[in-house]
Amino acid sequence: MYSKTEFQDSSFIDDAEILGSLEEAKKLAKNHGAVRAILDKARECGGLTHREAAVLLEIDDPQLEHELYALAKEIKERIYGRRIVLFAPLYVANHCVNGCVYCGFHAGNAAMCRKKLTMEEIDREADAILALGHKRIAMEAGEDPVNIPLDYIIECMKRVYAYKNSRGDSIRRINVNIAATTVEEYRRLKAAEIGTFILFQETFHRPTYAKMHPKGPKSNYDWHTTALFRAQEGGIDDVGTGVLYGLYDYKYETVAQLLFAESMEKACGVGPHTISVPRLREAEGVDMKKFPYMPTDEQFLRIIAVIRVATPYTGMILSTRETPETRRRALDLGISQVSAGSCTGIGGYHKEIGQPEQPDTAQFKVSDERTPDEVLTWLCEDGYIPSYCTACYRQGRTGDRFMSLAKSGQIRNICQPNALLTFKEYLIGYGSDHLKELGERVIAGEVEKIPSDKIKELTKERLHKLENGAQDLYF
Repeated sequence: MYSKTEFQDSSFIDDAEILGSLEEAKKLAKNHGAVRAILDKARECGGLTHREAAVLLEIDDPQLEHELYALAKEIKERIYGRRIVLFAPLYVANHCVNGCVYCGFHAGNAAMCRKKLTMEEIDREADAILALGHKRIAMEAGEDPVNIPLDYIIECMKRVYAYKNSRGDSIRRINVNIAATTVEEYRRLKAAEIGTFILFQETFHRPTYAKMHPKGPKSNYDWHTTALFRAQEGGIDDVGTGVLYGLYDYKYETVAQLLFAESMEKACGVGPHTISVPRLREAEGVDMKKFPYMPTDEQFLRIIAVIRVATPYTGMILSTRETPETRRRALDLGISQVSAGSCTGIGGYHKEIGQPEQPDTAQFKVSDERTPDEVLTWLCEDGYIPSYCTACYRQGRTGDRFMSLAKSGQIRNICQPNALLTFKEYLIGYGSDHLKELGERVIAGEVEKIPSDKIKELTKERLHKLENGAQDLYF
């Protein structure tokens, strides 16, 4: 369904339309009946237009805000249940030719120690990530055609997929977050068994984009903004998007993000698989005083709630950029995936005992430094089900196939038992004694809530098989 002619440039991100939507929203938000009509529409889980979502960004009545947040929670749990998917980023190289002023990797940052992992170091990182219990990673790298060609990224992917630790565990899904590229190179990533291709827009506001990207290939707004359409043309039907909140006005960015999602659905038949909501954070060589648009915590939570009700079937990702408290509050408003135990430096997971502290190679500083065990304990105590599931990707439930299952409500019949099976596998291999005790109670309670008696019994059988040494069981 992709149209080369219709989406060959980024004119579908219409500045006048975005500004007009925001102006109209200010008026409509004062009409409580109009706001509730939008909320009623959202409750049907059919999504909202960017203009309708803009109205929800403008709500200033406490009761209406409460209704929005309650609805965001209701929609999230109706579609995804209480499961939360866990992942970790793996940064393989920080060489970069771009001049992105918000990023520690930018080419002009002389203080940044440049590093590129060898294949032996990839093995050590994979081993360390597996020791944290992770089965899903987001592979990250700077943009440098000489030092980090696509051949290197694909070699890293193959190496990670091939690695098995002492328990026989391996990374089962590799999502990739690298620079915009060509249709042919997306085909190569697809052949290398990419999970989701992720590319953050950073900012949809053209003047701000030019200011934030003064040099390098990334300075080409049109090339960058149309990349996910090329990825779809190249056969990657799970793509992820997001903006970096703090570069420009959050209301403009959120409306533009939803306009982008609408354009993708029109062109490709399916919108983004995931929307991430990163907020700007301190980094080596980055002056935070230059960024006056940082949304407050309350504004940030509003963003999450609005995106959830506007795009009900899209996964929403929140990283360790955010504090534990912000992450706790965000889970109730729509977040379905979180990172845990993250390292944003190159080679930072594997730490040799007795070795001196390595120079800083991190893209940004994290705000949640808890271990995965601590994060999973928190999730269980708050009533969530930790999940390491990668089954849909490996069973071909991607793109429009995933969305059809989600929209029919059938995906919960798959996701709930798979979450329990992968959590059980984590507890057996990596859980602390305290988490094992807590987690077993969670699993025992949640398995009884599986609506299908057949699936419930099969899940119990597979949980028993895991206890007897089986691995990687899923529906």
